[in-house]
Amino acid sequence: MHRLLNSHYDAIVIGSGHNGLVAAAYLAKAGRSVLLLEKNETLGGATASTRVFPDYEALLSRYSYLVSLFPEKIIRDLDLGFQTRQRSTASFTPWRDPGGEHRGLVLSNVDEARSRDSMFELTGKHSSWDRYQEFLSLQSTIAKLIWPSMLQRLRSRISFESLLQSERQKRAWRSFVERPLGEAIEEYADHDALRGLLLTDGKIGVFTHAHDPSLLQNRCFLYHVIGNETGQWRVPVGGMKSLVDSLVKRCRSLGVQFLANATALHVDRGETTHEVTFAVEDGERSATARDVLVNAGPRTFASLLQRPWKAKREDEGSVIKINMLLNRLPRLKADGTSSSEAFCGSFHIDEGYEQLESSYRTASRCEIPSPAPGEVYCHTLTDSSILSDELQQRGFHTLTLFGLDMPWRLFESDHDQQRTKVAELYLQGLNNLCEEPFEQCLALDTSGQPCIEVKTPQDLQSEIDLDHGNIFHNALSWFYGEGDQVGSWGVETEYPGIYRAGASAVRGGAVSGIPGHNAAMCILRIES
Repeated sequence: MHRLLNSHYDAIVIGSGHNGLVAAAYLAKAGRSVLLLEKNETLGGATASTRVFPDYEALLSRYSYLVSLFPEKIIRDLDLGFQTRQRSTASFTPWRDPGGEHRGLVLSNVDEARSRDSMFELTGKHSSWDRYQEFLSLQSTIAKLIWPSMLQRLRSRISFESLLQSERQKRAWRSFVERPLGEAIEEYADHDALRGLLLTDGKIGVFTHAHDPSLLQNRCFLYHVIGNETGQWRVPVGGMKSLVDSLVKRCRSLGVQFLANATALHVDRGETTHEVTFAVEDGERSATARDVLVNAGPRTFASLLQRPWKAKREDEGSVIKINMLLNRLPRLKADGTSSSEAFCGSFHIDEGYEQLESSYRTASRCEIPSPAPGEVYCHTLTDSSILSDELQQRGFHTLTLFGLDMPWRLFESDHDQQRTKVAELYLQGLNNLCEEPFEQCLALDTSGQPCIEVKTPQDLQSEIDLDHGNIFHNALSWFYGEGDQVGSWGVETEYPGIYRAGASAVRGGAVSGIPGHNAAMCILRIES
C-alpha cells in the first residue's frame, strides 16, 4: 500500500542506497521530517543482499561486498549496530618458480613473519620486504593527510600542500597525487607479481593503466587505501544486508517515512520548495520539500531535472562481477598454501604487472583480454553467518570475483555471448590454479545448473542504475575541491535546495556513506 503521511516534508531523499539512508538518518536525527523514495520493493540499492540462488539459504551481497571507506564516525554518530571483521589474509598472489612449480605470495593481516618469508620466497631478496614496507608507509602517510577531511567542507589543493612539512609527506604527495602511480610502484616493488598486486587498487572498477597521464589510477588507488586511515578492507558481519538493516532500523526509529515501489519521475523546482512526482502501483503521487537529495547516478539525476545527459568516455565502468556458491573450496596447486588461507583474502588471478598492461591494451582495442585479470575472495571464511546452519555444516562457501579491464565497450555488441565468453575465461583462470576442476566445486541448483551469476557493466546499469556500469557513478574525483568547489560540501548543484547525495558527488564512490553525510551536513549548516 502506498500512503503518504504528509504532502510536505523538510526533505525528500530519492534512492535508498546506503548514502540515501545515511543522509535520511542524519536529517531525521536533527528533527527534520524526511520521506525516502525507493523504486524497488527492497531497500538498500547496490548494498542490498539477496538469495541469489533460491534453492539455497545463502544471503549474498550481490553488488558490493567489502567495507573500507565507511567512516567509524558515522557508525558512532548514528549508533549503528553494524560490525566488520578483519580478514586473516590480506591477499594471495599465485606465481611459478623457474622450475614451473606453483607458488603463492601470501600477505597476512595477522602474521608478519608469514608475509615476510613469503615475499622472500618470491623475490629471493630481503630488501624487497623493506621496500614494500616503505611503500606502505607512504600510503599510510597520505591516508592520514587526507582522511580527516572527507567529512568536512572541501579544501583546496594548495591548502593540502601547505600541510606537507616532512620529507616523507612530500614524497607521499609526489608518489600518489602528482606523479603516475606506476612510477611509485616501479620504485618500491621489484617483482612483476608484487607490482601487479599494488596496481590493482588503482584499477578496480575503472579503465586505466599504471602510467595514465589523467591520473585516474591515482584517484582510484587513493579511494582504496585511505579508509579510516588504514585502508584495510573488512568483511561486513552478516553481509551488506547488516549495514542496510542497521541504517533502516535507525531511520525508522527517528521517524523517516519509507515508500518502496515508488519510482521518482521528475522534480519540479520552486523558489522555496520543490515538488517530487513519483509513480506507484495505482498511478502517480507527489510531495513537496524544502530540500531534495538525489542518491542516484548522473543519468537519473538529469532525467529527474528534465535536462540533457550524455555519457562521457572517462565515466565508463570497467568491471565484471561474478557471484558463486561452492559446495567446497577447491584444492590449490600452490605449494605450502591452504585453500582457506588463500581464498580468505583477495586472491589475484592473472594480475601480474605486465599482464595488466597487456589486458588494458587489448581491451582498448575492444577485444576481451585473455587471460582475464580479476580477483576473488570468500566471505564465508571470515563470516559464515550469511549461510544457513545446514550449509555451514555441509562445508559450503560463497565466492565473489571482481574482473578488471572489462569496460562497457566490450559488451555493446553480442552482449550475452560476450558475457558467456568472459565467464568461461575466468573459470579457466581458476582452473589453471586448482588441483581439481573448479566447476566440480560449484553447487548445483535443483535443475542441475551451476550456482554462478555474472554481471556485466550493462547489467549493473539496467539493474541498479550504475551509469555505464561505473561502480563509482562517474569518473572518480580528487579529494580536494577545485575552483568554486572549495568551501562547499561537494554535494551542491546549480539548483538551490537540490543535492547529490550519492556516489556522483565529489568524494563519492564505494561503500562510504560520505556523500550522504555531507549532503545532510550541507543542509543542516545552511539552515542553522
